[in-house]
Amino acid sequence: MDYWSASSATKAYLDTLELCGDQRRRYRSDQRWKTQEPGSNEFVSALAAGMKAKLIVEVTTSVSPSTIALAAAARHTGGRLVCILPEPVLAESKRVIKDSGLRDLVEFKTGEPSELLPSYENIDFSLVDCKNDDYTRLLNMLDVNPKRSMVVANNLVGERKGLDGHVRGMKSKATSGRVAVRSMKNPIGKGMEITVIGKSSRCNEIEKRDWGGAGQLLCAPNSSASRGAIGKRVDSIHRHQHDGSLKKCSSTCKSKWLVKVDKESGEEHIFRVPT
Repeated sequence: MDYWSASSATKAYLDTLELCGDQRRRYRSDQRWKTQEPGSNEFVSALAAGMKAKLIVEVTTSVSPSTIALAAAARHTGGRLVCILPEPVLAESKRVIKDSGLRDLVEFKTGEPSELLPSYENIDFSLVDCKNDDYTRLLNMLDVNPKRSMVVANNLVGERKGLDGHVRGMKSKATSGRVAVRSMKNPIGKGMEITVIGKSSRCNEIEKRDWGGAGQLLCAPNSSASRGAIGKRVDSIHRHQHDGSLKKCSSTCKSKWLVKVDKESGEEHIFRVPT
């Protein structure tokens, strides 16, 4: 069975690019939409869709573009997104998701995340907003799918740390070699750690797959060619018109190129799509 879908990753990336662009234009005065680094939400969406996540759980503190990104991923995997957030921002979050045409894909839950998370087991893909003061505890409460899953710790500002390779219930399995757990903090957005969990062979397979939308490989962290490059920020996915430069993708597989222009910024987004 193929555990990675470059096609789904590509579609989710493009979908998120368009949806988040629509929201930025709709809420021009809202700094939450202006300050997002281009590509970070699309990156997360591509990861979730590429690994075919069915159960996606997000813990967030406010209305967030990442919710749109994960809902877009769920649309391409046939999955669902559970979004845990504070009661005061529920109405606004619902409105944003409805405006994006993603209402049927998101299940909103309000209350204390620490009380709600135990209700979800074998999570395929999870994202925790580390602006939450209790983020360390929340990360350690996640019940992930040991066969294959990913955990994203977002907004790891400064010296804040995520899972750092330690996932609940996985220590003994990792020690025995049955499960591989690999974490890497990346300079994406305000700091993002991506943790890949899975059987050793499958974990390597997911990391090495071409995830489509970014036109780049996710390489195993102990690879001599790209040590520690899980979720490495893909510089080749954006080309500004005033620059005109494009870095070559490291993959040698056959592909075609797709160019999408952001109507607001004039920025060209270039994607290599496997054929």
